[in-house]
Amino acid sequence: MLTLTSPVKFLKGVGPKRAEALQRLGIRTVGDLLYHVPHRYLDATTITPLARAMVGQDVSCVGRVVSTGILPTRRGLRVFRAVLKDASGLLECAWPGRPFLERQIKKGQLLLVTGPVRYYHGKQLVPSEFIVLAEEGEGTGDEGLVLPVYPATEGLNHRHIRKLVQQHLDQLLPLVSDPHPAAFRQQHDLLDLKRALEVMHRPKKPEDVEPGRRRLAFDELFDQQLVQARARHLAKRARAGIRFVLKHELTTKLSDNLPFALTGDQKKAIREICGDMTAPLRMHRLLMGDVGTGKTVVALFAMLLAAENDYQAAIMAPTELLAEQHVATLTRLLEPLAIRPELLLGRMSNAEKAAARKRIAAGAPRIVVGTHALIQESVTFQKLGLAVIDEQHRFGVEQRAALVEKGNAPDVLLLTATPIPRSLALTFYGDLDVTQIRERPPGRGVVKTALRTDAARAKIYEFIRSECAAGRQAYVIYPVIDESERADLKAATTMAEKLAKTFPEFRVGLVHGRLKVDERDTTMRAFRDNKVQILVATTVIEVGIDVANATVMLIEHAERFGLAQLHQLRGRIGRGESAGHCILLSDSPEAAPRLQSFCETTDGFKIAELDLQERGMGELTGARQSGGIALRYANLETDLALLEAARQAAGAMIATDPALERREHVAYKDRIVTRYERGFELFRVG
Repeated sequence: MLTLTSPVKFLKGVGPKRAEALQRLGIRTVGDLLYHVPHRYLDATTITPLARAMVGQDVSCVGRVVSTGILPTRRGLRVFRAVLKDASGLLECAWPGRPFLERQIKKGQLLLVTGPVRYYHGKQLVPSEFIVLAEEGEGTGDEGLVLPVYPATEGLNHRHIRKLVQQHLDQLLPLVSDPHPAAFRQQHDLLDLKRALEVMHRPKKPEDVEPGRRRLAFDELFDQQLVQARARHLAKRARAGIRFVLKHELTTKLSDNLPFALTGDQKKAIREICGDMTAPLRMHRLLMGDVGTGKTVVALFAMLLAAENDYQAAIMAPTELLAEQHVATLTRLLEPLAIRPELLLGRMSNAEKAAARKRIAAGAPRIVVGTHALIQESVTFQKLGLAVIDEQHRFGVEQRAALVEKGNAPDVLLLTATPIPRSLALTFYGDLDVTQIRERPPGRGVVKTALRTDAARAKIYEFIRSECAAGRQAYVIYPVIDESERADLKAATTMAEKLAKTFPEFRVGLVHGRLKVDERDTTMRAFRDNKVQILVATTVIEVGIDVANATVMLIEHAERFGLAQLHQLRGRIGRGESAGHCILLSDSPEAAPRLQSFCETTDGFKIAELDLQERGMGELTGARQSGGIALRYANLETDLALLEAARQAAGAMIATDPALERREHVAYKDRIVTRYERGFELFRVG
């Protein structure tokens, strides 16, 4: 008896070879085939009749191939051509420099072509894309309808998949059971699941597709949010936390002695964190703030709340340089409180480390700052109450857990300077409480960003010279280390030598990812101490260097960087009182609009939204979704309202039935456990 979990090889027309190809697409079961929906549709109403394709237009046309051939040009270029025919007439298509298409495009095939129409010895369409819709003698089986085009793989094209789906759709749809009751569907304006799948595979009109996609998108977001809500429930249930008491001793003293006023966002973040720490449940909060928004001082209030309750607090940073910077900042802020933070780094001598570990074990330092050295077995805390993890995405899950396990259910505060859109925050961190800081403290230098071409190089170099002559410093960033990596790109190692000759009066340093950590840190410390005036680097300086005196950043081949990455780089300047200048150098006309949009804002959250629009959710979520739930139907750019609805519905369900044991909820649990690795882990124990 056929079920949705039956292997796809049991379907008629699927042999071992085809089953293997389907597996490459993630299609192992009959249900997988049903959920393998088209990624685009061809609408007959948008197809331009061949005879009406006008010169200067971009068009999509469908026609039968009536002749093919290869024409040489006087310059030696070989042009593949095919003449198409439909009811309106004929049109020649030309593919310059692609004679190999003679092996793919044959007389009699039905072809979809898309591209500009030009005049060259007559009217010609130059396809930027083509799809073979049917072979000679075949119809599409869908004439007059919206034609689905499926994601395909080598050895299994979209026509084979369409034929397979259409052949079995009537047999498969009755196997579908909708877990959402009618009232739930009505509340969230959702199609019945069977109907949603039917319109995805057989839409009568283009507008039929969106309600179907919306239903599938809601389901995957809902499943994901059920997993997140379950994780959150288990985390809170696992252990009662420390119930700190707000004694207003150290925290008030810090507030009274701060050399600056807190921003509204910082005050709100402190209230939320203090609320968590004084509650009976463990805090597990992410503090997300743009570069320079003052996350460290917020974390310091949390650490002092732990300290005034006779607990220790530890902050772990991903690099020794960043840890040193934290100690310098905290030492300055804690001086009026007569508290000195302890520093533990891997590069310290054995005697220094042993002495620091002894003090930490005895409980002498209330605040401890370190790198991975904090999670060594030899490190013990007398009474760890708060674990703060800076740039948390740079640590593995095990490393974060290792610090937390140094205490007895300490509160956890994660920090990140990488703003992400709310939609991604809900998706990535649905099992965390998330606090955002967007406001910048007053007194920070303004950073001006400009886009320039290589023609302005001499002027840019003169500007760098004038800034360095005035006692300030500059970064010059390159996308690659060596020229051999990409012959058309300037590289850090080569350009460091050239810049040293261009600026003989200044010291030029070089850092990149292939240098030994000690060597890299030595150069970065020299830059911090103004012993190096111009630092040539790759993106290795994105995090972990805070030089208030650096006012200029030149980014070469800016088109090679993502917008979020450019923003992280730009965050290295404007950290003092002087104005900062970020110069993007690019000769790419295609990249100019997006780079110009970057120049017009310094808001990391806006840039994150632009980055999401540009790169798409798949690229941004890929690595983070590993072992979780990859999004196939939802679009985080446009489906935020749907995500919010799914989050609320999932939270309400888990609140009343945490293990999804009720009869009406078992179908959700089965779906999650079957399809998602993380869901299995979270729900297998009921």
